[in-house]
Amino acid sequence: MLEAGPLFGLPVWIKRDDLLHPVVSGNKYRKLKYPLQMIAQQSQGHTPTLITMGGIWSNHVHATAYAAAALGYQSRALIRGHPGMRSAMLDDCLERGMQIQFIDRVGYRSLRDIPGYWQTRIASDAHQYWLPEGGSDPASLHGVAEVVDELPFIPDVLLVACGTAATLAGLLAGLKGRGYVIGIAVLSDAGYLKGEVSRLLYQAGYPDYQNYQLRTDFHHGGYARVCPELIQFCRDFSDQFQLAVEPVYTGKVFFALRSLIQAGVIQSTQSVMVLHTGGLQGARGYPGASTGS
Repeated sequence: MLEAGPLFGLPVWIKRDDLLHPVVSGNKYRKLKYPLQMIAQQSQGHTPTLITMGGIWSNHVHATAYAAAALGYQSRALIRGHPGMRSAMLDDCLERGMQIQFIDRVGYRSLRDIPGYWQTRIASDAHQYWLPEGGSDPASLHGVAEVVDELPFIPDVLLVACGTAATLAGLLAGLKGRGYVIGIAVLSDAGYLKGEVSRLLYQAGYPDYQNYQLRTDFHHGGYARVCPELIQFCRDFSDQFQLAVEPVYTGKVFFALRSLIQAGVIQSTQSVMVLHTGGLQGARGYPGASTGS
């Protein structure tokens, strides 16, 4: 679904991927599509176990738990934290049969940095399949690229939240050099994501498209970190435009949009679009941040 309207003094189109699915919304739906198809083919009639990782409010872990239950698969998540930690997201996952195993910061960093390290943390099984943090598998780019096929036109500027860089890379794959993407990094010290964009494009079989900019100045303190200004912005934005956002991803994107318009970086002569990547379940971790519908 595509919506258009005035935002911060300019006409802005919004690609409403938050409406793709009531649970597995936005980029998580698209990022899981092709990896799950590959797993179904490779499992050859056996019941697969999906293994992944994330924090206690992870949209990807939440989506994986739902998808596994819907497909009749087993699922397990390595969660950054310590035993006894709770969240509404983890409760949802447990209700859907996902096994939760907590892992400390050092171990979690190893999961990110060392290929296959996850296999040292759980009992080995022939029918286990690893889904990287945030669903950032190279195959996920093919699902994200399909966003572009659904657009009525190619915008001059397309804004998107950037956590692991897979969604940004997938949009570049779909655009095939057209338009210009501004990725809003939601974590601090995110310059390394440029390398991730190139790696993911290469591994997924796409050229190393460069028609994008990575903005690293709108993280508001880092991943899943917020400040009073951002919380108030999310609440005011949701109230004014009746469009729900959350402060981890989408709130930071629309905050950046306002700032870039005010600074003249985005101009009235350009067609502007924002990809709403969903993930609204995470707003439960920040009471009062979102009131829109």
